[in-house]
Amino acid sequence: MYEYLTYEMILQRMLDRVPNSFDKREGSVIWDALAPAAVELKLMYIEFDNIMNNSFADTATRDYLIRRAAERGIVPYPATKSTLQGVFTPATIDITGKRFRMPNTDITYIVNDMISPGVYQVECETPGTEGNQYLGTIIPIDYIQGLQTAELTDILIPAVNEEETEHLRQRYFDSFSEKAFGGNRKDYLYKTNSIEGVGATKVTPIWNGGGTVKLTILDAQYNPASSVLVDKVQQKIDPTRDGMGFGLAPIGHVVTVDSATEVSIAITAAVVLAEGVSWASVQLQAITAIQSYFSELRTTWANENNLIVRVSQIDTRLLAVQGVIDIQDTRLNGSASNITLGEYEIPIFGGITV
Repeated sequence: MYEYLTYEMILQRMLDRVPNSFDKREGSVIWDALAPAAVELKLMYIEFDNIMNNSFADTATRDYLIRRAAERGIVPYPATKSTLQGVFTPATIDITGKRFRMPNTDITYIVNDMISPGVYQVECETPGTEGNQYLGTIIPIDYIQGLQTAELTDILIPAVNEEETEHLRQRYFDSFSEKAFGGNRKDYLYKTNSIEGVGATKVTPIWNGGGTVKLTILDAQYNPASSVLVDKVQQKIDPTRDGMGFGLAPIGHVVTVDSATEVSIAITAAVVLAEGVSWASVQLQAITAIQSYFSELRTTWANENNLIVRVSQIDTRLLAVQGVIDIQDTRLNGSASNITLGEYEIPIFGGITV
């Protein structure tokens, strides 16, 4: 608002108020007296701008946005801890509550519920996405009599970092457009997406008759939700599935939680490479480009009726790979046409053949 007011403009305005009968040249007593004041006034105007910007949610910095959002009961989602699957041998050892460490890192884990003999849910004790990055052998922090092997084999519920500023800002503005109340669609979206590990939700009312609601979810990385995450959400929303209101769902609502279904997309194409470039040298970049496209599609899944995997987008992503100069005859699952997925389906990379 006050950016246009430069130090020179402020100083000149002050000098203009002094009669011309006095010496106002640079270095004079009057000039030397007014110049420092002009600097301070410029700094004051800068602070005025900061105060003004932080007074409104669309321009507020994170700390002030958090305070503004709190007035509507909205707080940033905290960083969560990942839940992983651990396999331990021999299966006869009960290791519930034991702590482990990933070699060559500071990341530690604690063993929670048993899934089956020798297979447990393991929670990373370090919040944030760092807990999603490692699988493999882990070592006990304290000696465990008889333990032979300990390994993390899968991510059951991926962790997320603390909510990003722009996502929080959007949630703040969304709170004005539609009220989450009493089991309406907005209410289910708000409650379900607030559960740790959930990245996206689709709400289907009356999916199996009056009073029934279906919640289809993705995990925090926009992949199909594991059975552990589905069960966790089910227990929080409607554990008894009888409309008695023992969870977050209103009385009379019978809620079923399910995961989106993945559809593997296999790609074939005739790729023309630059002279001296081999497919082996660009294959990893090509796979990464396509996986990135599929990931972008999955992040929009909750707001789309049907995702469409487009041949043109596959061509565009591959052409952006350095060393690729042309793409011909691109096919998705053997077809030259786009693939339109079902309402509850998401694309998963199924390989590329050139």
